[in-house]
Amino acid sequence: MKDVPLAEAKARLSELVERAARGEKVRITRRGKPVARITGVERQLKPIDLDALRALTAPMPMQPEPARSWVRSVRDEARY
Repeated sequence: MKDVPLAEAKARLSELVERAARGEKVRITRRGKPVARITGVERQLKPIDLDALRALTAPMPMQPEPARSWVRSVRDEARY
């Protein structure tokens, strides 16, 4: 667990929240004494319903060219 002074935590709150979301625990201190802790929230992942996914994607047509070629052609056509 990393200790972070309150003034630094105010300045870097977004970064500390991202670190907590990745699983790191951050302890905020005031005058060297711990006053708060930031931890991530445990999220329950929903299982993927493969049958529903197949039903959704089955009617979609296949792309005639690879995505890499399509993106390149769109990018090149938009040049000025």
